[in-house]
Order: sequence, then C-alpha cells, then structure tokens
Amino acid sequence: MKKPVKKSSSGIQVIDRMTQLLDAIARYTGPVSLKILAAETGLHSSTVFRILGALTSHGFVERDESGGYRLGRRLLQLGARVRSDVDIRQEALPAMEWLRDQVGESVNLTIREGDEVIYVERATTNRMMRVEQVIGSRAPLHVTAVGKIMLGFEGPDAIREYARRTGLRAFTPNTLDEPGRLIRAGDAALALGYAFDDEEAELGVGCIGTLVRDATGAVVAGLSISAPIERRHDEWAALLVQAAARISERLGYRGEVAEAR
Repeated sequence: MKKPVKKSSSGIQVIDRMTQLLDAIARYTGPVSLKILAAETGLHSSTVFRILGALTSHGFVERDESGGYRLGRRLLQLGARVRSDVDIRQEALPAMEWLRDQVGESVNLTIREGDEVIYVERATTNRMMRVEQVIGSRAPLHVTAVGKIMLGFEGPDAIREYARRTGLRAFTPNTLDEPGRLIRAGDAALALGYAFDDEEAELGVGCIGTLVRDATGAVVAGLSISAPIERRHDEWAALLVQAAARISERLGYRGEVAEAR
C-alpha cells in the first residue's frame, strides 16, 4: 500500500495542491488514475481534475489513452537543467560527514572516468592512523570496492571487455586479476548493494563501497569507507548504504533503477 502523500503548506493553496498531486504521481512507476490521486491527496475529484488539466496543458503532466496520469516531459527538461548545475561534491558532503562521524573513519566520493575511479571529495577523521585518499588521485576499477560494484552494474560482458582492455593488473596478492572472479564479485556486490576491497589495491587497507544515483537512476558516483583492514567492520555497510541513499535523494533519485546489465 502506498503511503499517504506528506502535506506541506506554502500559504498558497493551489500551489500546495499542485505539489501534492505531482508528488503522488511521482510515487508510481506507471500512469495513475484520477480516483487514486484524489484518494492519496484527500482532494475532491473535481478539484484534482481541474488542477491536472492545468498541469497537462503546460506539459508538467501527461494523460495516456486509458485516462491515467504521469509526469510530463517538461519536468524532465527542467530537471535536466537543474542537474547540470548541481555540484555533486557539495550535495554529498553533509552525508559524508555524517557517515564519517558514525564510523570514525575516512569517507570518499568517487566518479568514474573510463577504466578508473577519481577521488573527488573526502571526509577525514582526526585519527593519528587513518586512510586518506588524495583528491584527484585515481585507481583502476577492479581494485576498488566502488569500481567493482560499478563493473557489476554493467554486467559480465562489460567486465570481460574491461579485463581485455586493462589486463587486470595485480597490485597486491589479493587483487582480482581473473575475469571470472571479478564477474562473481560484481554479481555479489549487486546482490548485497555494496562491495568490499580486501587489501586489493594496497596491503593493510580495506574499503566498503556502494553506488550513488541521479534522478534518472543512472550511476553517477560511488561512496566508500576506507580504513586500516584490522579496523574495518562489515556492519558499516548499512550506514554506508544509508548515506549513499541520502546523497542520491538530494540528486533527485526516487527509487527507479536504470538497468545497465
């Protein structure tokens, strides 16, 4: 059952009602009937019909052949302009700092460029002994937790092609330097929602990584916790996923996953 749409007041009734309706439509993956929208918002059907008619005329809502309503293309156009101006580092930093304070270890934000991840932001601790990634530094996908789940998202064929291009250079005895092992690790990461780096890039260092998505469901970044391997706790994964979800939500993600496999 869908949760009731949360109501907020701007002091302008028609805008509040319009927002309620847009939020209600956005909660569904397919077209929604007028009856359901009226029930979710608590508005009279005639009021819902009038507001939806106005939103439809401006392209904010579309109506299909069966009479159901869905979000319109104009919202996508406007949303694209917003996303082009978003600084993902700025949006991510509050959640990164929260996560750092929860686990007491360094938190990293990475983006993918080709066959590597680039560290673009970090939240570090005051510990004397800590793992600290340099902003701007790079690492091959297959030796990082974030990189492995990114590869897993793309699927086995993409992993084989990555292996062909890169040769899966081994950085430590723990590096996954065989395509089959990397494919299995990617599948496991997708099933869990996060991946581990067990001293695969550097001996003594362990990481947990997960994905960050934008409003379209596309993978736009990775979030990870880095720590000396003896201090890393697998239980941090739930906090990591929670922090990544906060960042994704700030980027407009509402749960629709873009399937890359």
